[in-house]
Amino acid sequence: MIDVNGKVVMISGANRGIGLAIARSLYKAGYSLSLGSRNISSLENLIENSSDDRILNCHFDAMDKSTHKEWVRHTIDKFNKIDCLINNAGIVESVSVEDEEDNEDALDRMWTVNVKAPLSLTRLTLPYLKKSGSGRIVNVASLAGKAVYGSSVGYSMTKFAAVALSHATRHGGWHHGVRCTALCPGYVATDMTSEVESVSIDSMISPDDLAELVRTVISLSNTASIAELIVNCRPDIIA
Repeated sequence: MIDVNGKVVMISGANRGIGLAIARSLYKAGYSLSLGSRNISSLENLIENSSDDRILNCHFDAMDKSTHKEWVRHTIDKFNKIDCLINNAGIVESVSVEDEEDNEDALDRMWTVNVKAPLSLTRLTLPYLKKSGSGRIVNVASLAGKAVYGSSVGYSMTKFAAVALSHATRHGGWHHGVRCTALCPGYVATDMTSEVESVSIDSMISPDDLAELVRTVISLSNTASIAELIVNCRPDIIA
């Protein structure tokens, strides 16, 4: 296990759901956090008894690349280092192979938020992660990035790409101590799954459980790399 004292973690989409659970877990473990969200005010007072010297709230819009650079710059200005990146921000829209109308705009939005933004942040932070010697990246993908069970294709396409990004990053940073994990959960009890009828909220994965898995993964030594972490809540969903 690595020493987390003084480690700095950037988390996108940290204002709710999985991202918020990860932020709270990592802060409690001793990490310093740079939190990114489209609405910076939504990040205020999310972590109880937090200290300003260990928390930085920044504007991050996955659709606006200028905010990616600014977020990294503000993080370096405050902490002078980046040890870990959690690419958590994501969206889901309905895009099926059976759609009769052209909904390419929805696909483009998912591609930008779920794939291109994580790639952008990875490129921007990689020099600092390499300098760390034990840099870590977690890309929050999905079971939909491991297997397709219906005609809904858009979201799965982006999450398959997120898994591919994770493996490419792992190879690219390996000799500099950078390790990358694709986190692939099934249904998670967040607002994004609030309209799912096939699985009850109580039967879904808890964001807090995922946060603990992330905390474990990023604290492992360089010789214990987890390339993919598949988390199920249903026995009939196998990847």
